Amino acid sequence: MNNRIEKLQSWMKEQNIEAVFINSKENVFYLSNFLTDPHERLMGLFLFKEAEPLFVLPAMEKGQLRNTGWNNEIIGYADHENPWDLIEGAINKRNTAEAERVALEKEVLSYARGEAFLSLFSNAEVINAEDHLNDLRVVKDEREIEIIRRAAELADFGVQTGVDALQEGITEMEVLAKIEYELKKKGIRQMSFSTMVLFGEKSGEPHGNPGDRRLKPGDFVLFDLGVVLDGYCSDITRTVAFKSVSDKQKEIYETVLKAEKASLEASKPGNRIGDLDSIARKVITDAGYGEYFPHRIGHGLGINVHEFPSMSHLNDGILKEGMVYTIEPGIYLPEIGGVRIEDDVLVTANGYETLTRFPKELLVIK
Repeated sequence: MNNRIEKLQSWMKEQNIEAVFINSKENVFYLSNFLTDPHERLMGLFLFKEAEPLFVLPAMEKGQLRNTGWNNEIIGYADHENPWDLIEGAINKRNTAEAERVALEKEVLSYARGEAFLSLFSNAEVINAEDHLNDLRVVKDEREIEIIRRAAELADFGVQTGVDALQEGITEMEVLAKIEYELKKKGIRQMSFSTMVLFGEKSGEPHGNPGDRRLKPGDFVLFDLGVVLDGYCSDITRTVAFKSVSDKQKEIYETVLKAEKASLEASKPGNRIGDLDSIARKVITDAGYGEYFPHRIGHGLGINVHEFPSMSHLNDGILKEGMVYTIEPGIYLPEIGGVRIEDDVLVTANGYETLTRFPKELLVIK
């Protein structure tokens, strides 16, 4: 993990940035391999252009940090202490108070903590560190890819568990409970997000809430789920039909599948990110359902389930080998229900690999 800190410090030297404050648990994990949720308590990583890094966290978690191999200075504070008083002393020892430029995470840092950090550097220009951190994180290394690959396999298992649980009269929440129970038996403590199991007309809500809706013949069933494994996320969506399927349902399903396949085929190094959205959107629009595809084609995937880059048609960025993201076109008809098909995609040297493998041809559960 130290090579990641070294890369960030090289950027700091290039930009003449004296100090960086990393506060988000995801970026702290990326740089240190320490993953925790400090709740409302302050946890952060202070990096300096030349001086020794500094980690601040609740004292009760200091031992866990040491167990990850962190060998630099740690400030572990008790609940009755003000950590910023301790931080100020450590920064003064590093002779950085007269820094001309400092950096922090502008998107996620609270105003109060930003004020506290900047009070330590009286006249410094403030730079956003997130753009560079996104650039570092967007291309995954072999270890990260292997973890996401295993997380995707568990997502496939989750969908299969949900399919196996389907029977007339069962509720969305009962199916959801079976999925998460079986994943916990496999060691999964946390889902990537709130699992979705939606029946019938409720599948027409892109981000619907599972409840006590009971399964009936002719319903679409939409599963959207993912797991967190060793700090990395997976994310899959599959839609199946229960007992029977109408011609209209077949039509929208096949349209979404065609759109997803077209977008996947464009997943190659050097291609424009936004084109993946435009390609899928054209398929759906040409079929007459453009107004029923309200969201982007996908999002970056890694430590966060939604991370850089946004796979919007407006994104002029270029695909690179090692990027991981989702492709997830959908059509949502209020009176019929919706279809979304989503895969986790790895950009390879010459194309792509889908890490989620659950079958995508229309499945009618008898």
